[in-house]
Amino acid sequence: MSNFSVQNPPRDAPEAEAGHSGTKDGLLDDDGREKRTGTVVTASAHIITAVIGSGVLSLAWAIAQLGWVAGPVVLLLFSFITYYTSTLLADSYRWPDPVNGRRNYTYMDAVRAGLGGRSVQLCGLAQYANLVGVTIGYTITASISMVAVKRSNCFHKHGHDAPCHTSNYPFMLLFMCIQIVLSQIPNFHKLSWLSIVAAIMSFAYSFIGVGLSIARVASAEGRHARTTLDGVTVGVDVTSSEKLWRVFQALGNIAFAYAYSSVLIEIQDTLKSTTPENKVMKKATLIGITTTTLFYVLCGCIGYAAFGNDAPGNFLTGFGFYEPFWLINFANVCIAVHLVSAYQVFVQPTFGFVEQWCAKKWPESGFITREIPMFRDYNVNLFRLVWRTAYVIVTSVVAMIFPFFNDFLGLIGAISFWPLTVFFPVEMYIARSHMKKFSSKWIALKALSLGCLAISLVSAAGSVEGLVKDLKTYKPFQSR
Repeated sequence: MSNFSVQNPPRDAPEAEAGHSGTKDGLLDDDGREKRTGTVVTASAHIITAVIGSGVLSLAWAIAQLGWVAGPVVLLLFSFITYYTSTLLADSYRWPDPVNGRRNYTYMDAVRAGLGGRSVQLCGLAQYANLVGVTIGYTITASISMVAVKRSNCFHKHGHDAPCHTSNYPFMLLFMCIQIVLSQIPNFHKLSWLSIVAAIMSFAYSFIGVGLSIARVASAEGRHARTTLDGVTVGVDVTSSEKLWRVFQALGNIAFAYAYSSVLIEIQDTLKSTTPENKVMKKATLIGITTTTLFYVLCGCIGYAAFGNDAPGNFLTGFGFYEPFWLINFANVCIAVHLVSAYQVFVQPTFGFVEQWCAKKWPESGFITREIPMFRDYNVNLFRLVWRTAYVIVTSVVAMIFPFFNDFLGLIGAISFWPLTVFFPVEMYIARSHMKKFSSKWIALKALSLGCLAISLVSAAGSVEGLVKDLKTYKPFQSR
């Protein structure tokens, strides 16, 4: 995992003035913290782990709502916006100078240094709402994949006509138990290899999805899939109002697929200082976003070609549960393994923020600060045990109440895209560069921000409408 702020000392820890100069013993960085060892490879792996997740599974459905023209254009547009604003955000890791300035260990620290005031509270609200939402979304997605494996095995054993209905709830509980155990590891940042394993899992199920889609396109069934330039057809597939809401929701799904800005600063804080961190992070961002965009275009467009306007919300479940059942099972297992790791990528900043705030608020409380030795280097902290367990349980319960894949992912993407991916990086860049108001670049950046705000608003509206509609027809003890 990435070296998130879980074990970081408070913000007033001593920091060298000389930017990248190390300490005498070589074991600590210039700010007195444990020496960072991250490279462009590990940072790229973290980005791919954070970006290629459950979002890739909904892209065929999203392209089906937008069609052959708007679908790929919107995918590439979100890719460019995410890359551009991520480069702006990477320069905010150190402030005011992006090479020799004081480090900012979290996204909120960067906003505090660059903008201050109420912006810090707004950033915290947006960031942690997004992080909480992602963990809920991952619980939903992991359970869907595990259900798919069980149903596939059932059909294979009992025949295609067997009533293989399976509830998501037992698998959400299983995922919850796994995350409760993993969340108790206080130094999760030492397990960087898990992000690389998760990235490999991402590639595996993406390749399998693309391969199955190509096979379906070549089959008689795939050749009869109906695709159109403008997506689902009004009067044939949907009504005019359904078309509008689905387009809005599709924008949110694509926005969610690129959501990683909320952990960018934390990922950058893993990088060693021998090369300026912003340069390494920009290179890692280019590698990560380019790689994910390639997979997104393949999964989205080839998935749409395979299923047409009837593309399912999760395209790996659209191949049925029959043959080759072992390959589909393997793909769904890869998704589950990936999400076990990705969940921790997104939950660690929330854990760290709450634990540091409580330690600062109640420094004399033994319940909060006392570490109880257990075995080897592992200590138990009672507050960490109770708080992290409660968090995992609560988010799992919310996932059980709202187990709607596309709607929930679209809502998370809509809520987080504008403030975290666009607004704050743009505003910090303007503040750092002392840009003149109403200059051509200032106007262009403000227009970009306003345009993305509009996208977020309509995406949120579409996703909320979908959630309300699904809740009315939801049957909780049938598989999703």
